[in-house]
Amino acid sequence: MSEITFALPKGRLSEKAIDILERCDIDCSSLKSETRQLVLKDKKEMYKFIFVKPSDVPTYIERGAADIGVAGKDTLLEQNRDIYELVDLKFGKCRMCVAGFDKNKKNLYGNLKVATKYERVAREYYELKGINVDIIRLNGSVELGPIVGLSDVIVDIVESGNTLKANGLTVLEDICSLTARLIANKVSLKTKSELILPLVKKISEVV
Repeated sequence: MSEITFALPKGRLSEKAIDILERCDIDCSSLKSETRQLVLKDKKEMYKFIFVKPSDVPTYIERGAADIGVAGKDTLLEQNRDIYELVDLKFGKCRMCVAGFDKNKKNLYGNLKVATKYERVAREYYELKGINVDIIRLNGSVELGPIVGLSDVIVDIVESGNTLKANGLTVLEDICSLTARLIANKVSLKTKSELILPLVKKISEVV
C-alpha cells in the first residue's frame, strides 16, 4: 500500500502543523516523542514524516522526496518552486514589510539600498514600483543594515514589530500578508490523488 510522505518544517511551524494533522485523525504520537530521528511513521504506516529546515521544504516537495508539506508563504514567494499550493493553513501569521528610519519615509525612491534575505521578493516589489534598487543580501539581523548605514531600508518579515521598535526602526510600507501553506508535489498529486485529496479536504475543513 502506498504511503504519503509529509515534509514538516523544524521549529514552531511544526507544532501547529501537527495539531492540524491530529484534528484530521492522523496518529502523530511518534512526532511528539523525544527522538533525534528525522524520519518517522504513524502506527498504521500510512504516513511517513520527515523533518527538514523550513526553507528546504519546497525543495523536498519539488524534487519528489516528499509528497506534501508545510511551508511559509515567504519561502514560497522567494523560491518560486514548481509545486502546487493547496491550502492556506492560517497560522504563522506575519507580513512582509519595508522598514527603516521614519525620517526616510519620504525618500524611498532613486537608487535605494535594500538589505534583505528575500532578494526575489524585494526586487520584484520595487520593479513593479519602477524604482531602481541595490539589493544587499544579508542572512543575519537585517535590522542592522540601516543602523550602520549599509542600507537605506530593509525588506523582512514583521510579526510584533518589537525588534524594529527596539532598534529605532518602523514599518514604512506593507508588501503582503503571510501565513503557512500546504503544498504538494505535482506528480504526487496525480499518482497518489486517492490518498492526498481526501487529506487535503480534511485539512481545509479543520483550519
